Amino acid sequence: MKAIFDTVSYSCSKIVTNSYSTSFSLASKMLSDSIRQDIYNIYGFVRFADEIVDTFHDYNKETLFNDFEKEMYKAIENKISLNPILNSFQKTVHQYNIPAELYEAFMKSMRLDLHKNDYLTEKEYKDYIYGSADVVGLMCLKVFVKGDNQRYNDLKQSAMHLGSAFQKVNFLRDLKADYEDLNRTYFPNANLNQLDESSKQKIIKEIEEDFERGLSGILKLPVEAKFGVYTAFIYYKKLLNKLKKTPSLEIKNTRIRVPNYQKFGLLAKSYFDYRLNLI
Repeated sequence: MKAIFDTVSYSCSKIVTNSYSTSFSLASKMLSDSIRQDIYNIYGFVRFADEIVDTFHDYNKETLFNDFEKEMYKAIENKISLNPILNSFQKTVHQYNIPAELYEAFMKSMRLDLHKNDYLTEKEYKDYIYGSADVVGLMCLKVFVKGDNQRYNDLKQSAMHLGSAFQKVNFLRDLKADYEDLNRTYFPNANLNQLDESSKQKIIKEIEEDFERGLSGILKLPVEAKFGVYTAFIYYKKLLNKLKKTPSLEIKNTRIRVPNYQKFGLLAKSYFDYRLNLI
């Protein structure tokens, strides 16, 4: 029965989420049952595309990526795929009418990671962030508002700012791995060999502005999504604060983390803020 295969597919997307990201997995658990699986389905798709370009070093990444992209289109067209991650994703795409321009922009940014190492201009930087992060936020927003186009349009800019903030925090946290392991630099006009406090503070100020604009949208989210998204927001704000207090040269030489015990403390804070109607 197709229903059994779909259930297996959804389980695979959930396993991917839980295996690759404890923070995203924790935040997803705070979403309503009615939308949680669809967020797993989106995460599984974007995670696999990202893994191809970032970690499969012993294989022909471009061939793998091309095959994955072709299978994505076939899954969406046929409304089924024997790749369980793509089978899950196509179900969410169709259920919430996620426009092709969103997942196409995502794949375009991921494809850049196959060959492009430096982002030298603000336009290149912003275009990459739009495709790698903003559109992921917009796909999730389509699920959060359950097809309400008016609400989607009202919250669109805030969702993009939140996606940008999360991605820029990831860039700052992962400077060492991106630069040394993948030979990539995303921040324009920043010398990562000698990242100084001035450059770091400029980046952090930009992220804080994105967070402020993103929070205004979180406050307007449907109840099914608000607690989960706010939990992710609190986690990334904590990570940014740790980066803010870390000397710039140390950021280049280590990966800043939020320990699991602190993550659960942040979850408790999110819960009390939510229950006390502070969000």
